[in-house]
Amino acid sequence: MTDAPIISLRGIANRFGPVTVHENLDLDVRPGEVLGLIGGSGSGKSVLLRTILGLRRPQAGEVRVLGVDIIHSDEAARRAVRRQWGVLFQDGALFSSLSVIENIKVPLREFTNLPPETMDDVAALKLRMVGLAPEAALKYPSELSGGMRKRAGLARALVMDPAVVFLDEPTAGLDPIGAAAFDALIADLRDALGLTVVMITHDLDSLYAVCDRVAVLAEKRIYAVGTIQELLRVDHPWLREYFTGPRGRVAAGVSDASGHAGYAAHAGQPPAQGR
Repeated sequence: MTDAPIISLRGIANRFGPVTVHENLDLDVRPGEVLGLIGGSGSGKSVLLRTILGLRRPQAGEVRVLGVDIIHSDEAARRAVRRQWGVLFQDGALFSSLSVIENIKVPLREFTNLPPETMDDVAALKLRMVGLAPEAALKYPSELSGGMRKRAGLARALVMDPAVVFLDEPTAGLDPIGAAAFDALIADLRDALGLTVVMITHDLDSLYAVCDRVAVLAEKRIYAVGTIQELLRVDHPWLREYFTGPRGRVAAGVSDASGHAGYAAHAGQPPAQGR
């Protein structure tokens, strides 16, 4: 990994009427890293993700992804960048009226002119890549478990072979074993594909398992960013409670005992490789 950012935010301000959610927010994401984004309820994590994706225009600031100014560039430039990122929203955000394979093909239909049979082949490949059986292709989202929906959503996020993947609470709603398996999948895909991953999460086990660095959203800005060990030295009441409260101590204890994180080792999943 190099220090040159693949995503760069400078001076971001997001306001809703008289309420200021972000003010003078800066953040850099390095190529090839998994960056976790944490913060208390109402800190604006999802608002920040929407800002990076160009779904919300901030009141001030600059967002650059892969060198492109997402806010001020023309539509052709923004579209070219959108081809190079994938997004997994909470619970997969699949279209309920489409089968799994049709959901996965949605970006291919939007951004390419591939023949239908090629689209089918690419979608089937991504389905296998995220660990879903071929028979899942013709199922509808309502017929899938929560974990399967997330994997199908991840397959859709990967279908364009993106450079960057955004994950919004990827393990929310999963049991510990399912969450550990999903963490291991993210780590494996990052290592195999060279992805850069930005992950919003509350899951302490995920932070220990797959994140190279963690950015802390507090006091309307990125208050701190670094490894978990570096953040443990930051003097902030929310951070202290987050990492050293009962859940934080459990996650850290499992990580210390296993050499990696969370429940991954106890769930029979391969641990994420050291970076």
